[in-house]
Formats: sequence, C-alpha cells, structure tokens
Amino acid sequence: MKYLITGVSGQLGYDVKRELLSRGIAEADIATPRTAEMDITDKQAVEKYVENFRPDVIIHCAAYTNVDEAEGDPETCRKVNVEGTKYLVQAAKQVNAKIIYISTDYVFDGENPDPYQVNEPANPQSIYGRTKYEGEKLVREYPKHFIVRIAWVFGINGRNFVKTMLRVAEEHTEVSVVDDQIGSPTYTVDLAKFLIDLSGSDKYGTYHATNEGFCSWAEFTEEIYQDAGLSTKVNRVSTEQYIEIAGRQQAKRPHYSKLSKDSIEANGFTRLPSWQDATRRYLAELKKEGEL
Repeated sequence: MKYLITGVSGQLGYDVKRELLSRGIAEADIATPRTAEMDITDKQAVEKYVENFRPDVIIHCAAYTNVDEAEGDPETCRKVNVEGTKYLVQAAKQVNAKIIYISTDYVFDGENPDPYQVNEPANPQSIYGRTKYEGEKLVREYPKHFIVRIAWVFGINGRNFVKTMLRVAEEHTEVSVVDDQIGSPTYTVDLAKFLIDLSGSDKYGTYHATNEGFCSWAEFTEEIYQDAGLSTKVNRVSTEQYIEIAGRQQAKRPHYSKLSKDSIEANGFTRLPSWQDATRRYLAELKKEGEL
C-alpha cells in the first residue's frame, strides 16, 4: 500500500506518518508533500504529484483551521478547504485511490445536547464550518471515500489547547476557562491508529472519531492540571463572559460538540480510548520529549 498524506507538518499528519512507519510501511511508500512540492490549491500541481506517486490511499489532513481568522479571510479559507479538497478528489479518481477526508464538529450548529449522529443534517455557523462541509459534499461524490469528523485535537507536533493551558499555568495562579461548550478531546496518536485501520477497509462512509466521553473546556483544563501535578485554579466561565474577558468577538463555537461514535462500532472498528486516558498518555509524551 502506498499512502499520500497532506498536512504532515500539522499535529494529525505527523502522527499518521509515525503510525504508518510503526506498522512497517516503508518510507518510500509514504508521500508527505510540502507546499513547494504540491500546493493543494493548484489543480495542475495536485494532478501531477498524485499521477507520479500513484497512492492507494490519500489521507487529507491539510486544512485552514484558524476559526477566527477565517471570518475575516473567507476567500483563503475556501480556497484551501474547498478548492484544495476538490483537486485531491479529482486526482484520487484518476488513480483509483481511496481518500480519507478529515472534517469537523463545526459542520453542526452545536445546539443539540444529544450526541450528533453521522447522518444528521449539517448546519455550520462559521466560515470554517461551512467550508469544511462544502469539502464533505465534494468528497461524497466519489464512492471510495471516508469522511472522519473530529474535534478538540491535540498532539505532539504543533500548538494546541493542552500546550497553551500548560504555558498559561507557568505565568498565572488561576485561569478562566469556558464551561458551557461540551465536546470530546481527540489525541492524534489514537486518531491516527483509527485512520490507518479505516484505510485498509472498504467500509466507506462517514465516521465520528474522538476520544470517548464528554467534558467542557474547563473540565478538560482541570484534568490537564491534575495529571500534570499543577495547582493552578480553574475559574469556570460562560462563553459570553470569556469573550468579555478576552476583549474580542470570536467566530461562533458550538455549545455542544458531542459526536456519536456508533458508526465506528457498527462497522467493526474499535472506539478510541477515553479522553482522560488520552490526556494522561499525552502528558507522558510531552514529558518524554522534554516539553513538560
């Protein structure tokens, strides 16, 4: 099997490559093109690269993910998340490759307190969410596709909420964190394992893949500090209070990002471990790498 991974410089792409290598996939069979080699917003560049490498699987991790900046720059966000996805789907068709598209909880409006099923109607409330959903629709036009919606991602390679809160704890004895946005953290190590398992199957369709269990951002922060042995106090605040404290308006966040993982089990795959277990293992990884 030959794999092409977009966005390898990000958290997820980095761990997808690590997982492939750990399973004995040869380095030569893993393509991780940087922008200079294959700009996903350049149709001809994508076609040429994919035609030359001829992957069996394309794992599309690259995306414009700055939710707030997207509100002020919808053109760039759409170019990356929609046009880039379109070109990759077209290229996948040319070489008959499977494609795994990484989507997001932001395709939903976040007003349903119950876990969202994979087939529930989308209703994105932000530029980022809308462009990711437009990408989903393009991917669905190609039969050999997997759409995997994720949320609250953290991994060793790059910036994320966990690293931010650890840094804040170095400078402050207490911190205010939103307590009315509920979802599930997603550890890229666990997610990468699932994606590779998925790629070896023909069980195409849409999946939700986050770590098991739900929490608020404040509860997540408390778990991080507890596991890291920190005494920083967490003040639980509402989204509105946080916006006032931060002094700026942000893109609308889903209040409920609960995603049902029933489709994982229904198709014979294993659910990801609990978010608490993932957090502990991630902090151990940070410690091992000298970042904690």
